[in-house]
Amino acid sequence: MAQGSDVKLGQLTRYIFTAPNWKQSLVLIILLGLIIDGANARAWLSLPVSGNVAFTLPVVLSSYLALPEKFLFSGTIAFTIPAIAALALTKPMIESSGKTMTWNRSGLLALSCTVFGVIITLAALAFSVKLIPLFYAISLGFIFGLRLFVLVAIADYRIPRMILPALTQSGIGILAGMLLFSPYFGIFALVLHIVFGLGFAILIWMIERPLQRAFKIRGLAFVNAFIAHMTDGSKGMEDFFREIGEEIFVPQVSFFFQRERGKPLIFTVPNLHPGPMGEIGGGNLPKILHDSFEDETLVAHGCATHDFNLVSESESKKVIDALNKSRQDLVYTAGAGKSDRLSIGSVQLLFQRFGDSVLLVTTRSPQKTEDLDFSIGSTIMAEGHRWFPHVAVVDAHNCMTDLSSPVLLATLTATEYQDASVDAMEICRTTPLLPFRAGVSHMTLPYSREQGFGDLGIQVMVIEVEGQRTAYILIDGNNMATGVREALLGQVLTIVDNAEVMTTDSHVVNTITGKNPVGMHVPVSVFIPYVMKAVRAAIDDLAPAESAAGTAHCEHIVVFGSNRISQLASTVNAMLVFVAPLSLAMLLLAFLLSLVAYAVMG
Repeated sequence: MAQGSDVKLGQLTRYIFTAPNWKQSLVLIILLGLIIDGANARAWLSLPVSGNVAFTLPVVLSSYLALPEKFLFSGTIAFTIPAIAALALTKPMIESSGKTMTWNRSGLLALSCTVFGVIITLAALAFSVKLIPLFYAISLGFIFGLRLFVLVAIADYRIPRMILPALTQSGIGILAGMLLFSPYFGIFALVLHIVFGLGFAILIWMIERPLQRAFKIRGLAFVNAFIAHMTDGSKGMEDFFREIGEEIFVPQVSFFFQRERGKPLIFTVPNLHPGPMGEIGGGNLPKILHDSFEDETLVAHGCATHDFNLVSESESKKVIDALNKSRQDLVYTAGAGKSDRLSIGSVQLLFQRFGDSVLLVTTRSPQKTEDLDFSIGSTIMAEGHRWFPHVAVVDAHNCMTDLSSPVLLATLTATEYQDASVDAMEICRTTPLLPFRAGVSHMTLPYSREQGFGDLGIQVMVIEVEGQRTAYILIDGNNMATGVREALLGQVLTIVDNAEVMTTDSHVVNTITGKNPVGMHVPVSVFIPYVMKAVRAAIDDLAPAESAAGTAHCEHIVVFGSNRISQLASTVNAMLVFVAPLSLAMLLLAFLLSLVAYAVMG
């Protein structure tokens, strides 16, 4: 099976890492300079003295490699001082233009360039010690090009604005070279800056070209927005998502419960995906919907993949409008059927009838339970409309084995979902309707997003029909670690007759990778008491109730679009494959041009 968008997005995370503390980078920069000073002092002091040189331009350009008498090549002057200057100046220079840069990234960039500078410069020793100035000049040109490339990627995609911040380390290096070798060293070093600068600028253009042609967006501008999101929570990425997005119309099925006492209750199933990550797009859609209503609102995960990610948080207003529309002209009934379960193949269903409507909660646990494509949910709802005007299909999203592809129509798994759902609805068609009671609880948890728990914590709805109690447990998070559902149900089923554990699939818990399921960081044994307390609270809240259901279309919702996120991830993955060979070819060309420039000027 071809890899889905979730997997392709997850593959991109291997290129993401956290910069170490800038103090560590500073210490290493200083140590590198001192090590070079200590290791080479005796060798440089014992160099033969060059003859007198007439300082005319042609002569100097051909003999500037000659070293001053008894002069010690200093690693501190050549590498440490330029690197410290770059560390100190890069962040304020970039932030003066309104962009973001952290001290840690500035320190890591300065350290990395120092390491490359040392390696290139000392490579001269393989040929002749007199080639040190030449290789040092090449290293400065390379450092400038590399810094330009990195800063354009992580700070500001506009190359002209990044030239001065990129020049800080190599510019100070030029002054160091003029002090160590000859004033005319600066001429050759500036020529190499132009060579390497143009080379890396061409490389940047070649890297951006695929995304520009496919999606009409600047690839490095997108990376800038992602870095800004990671650094200070900026939502600039939403502008890019809107550019590639498309409008859709999807149904949203909601159940409304009014009770003799206690808070009214809404159980809604939007067929939209709460992603892509953090607060970007619809990443926190469940909480946004919950906080928009006075009723206690449970937002379950419908049938939607990353293709149905909202392009911006503002699109949530259209979902709220659809929910408000679906509650107009409701006709409440006091009847509900008993819940039941069935399994077909790998798919399990918990189903229950409420008046003229039916609720289906699906899972494949202990096999992976991932996103269901909207086409599957749409097909099931269409089948069910033979008997019920409102059919809610919930993807319990409660078993993560690894980042995996969504379930697509016409596969064996999709067929199992469809067959199980049709069988369940046929059973519900003849299920007698009886008076029922409904209870609800909402409990926040002492765990963070980084630990896999979203802002809503745990919500529980308990439905009691003729003594049978069914618990619908909804945890705000993105999937569950394998076995967590079974461990929870093992305890919950000691106090109720039927139950299912769901997650909202909220991507607010994901800032980099899609893998942060409930139970991965906090063992299930630790938070089971909270779940049991929430279930008991919902039981204590039981009161005679009536229900009504409504279906409304979320209209003109702008989402990523069919296969767009997969195409985007595929384009970036393919592009990254060619970055290394393109970079190597560009560097080889720049080195050859450096030698040509040296020969011409000599």
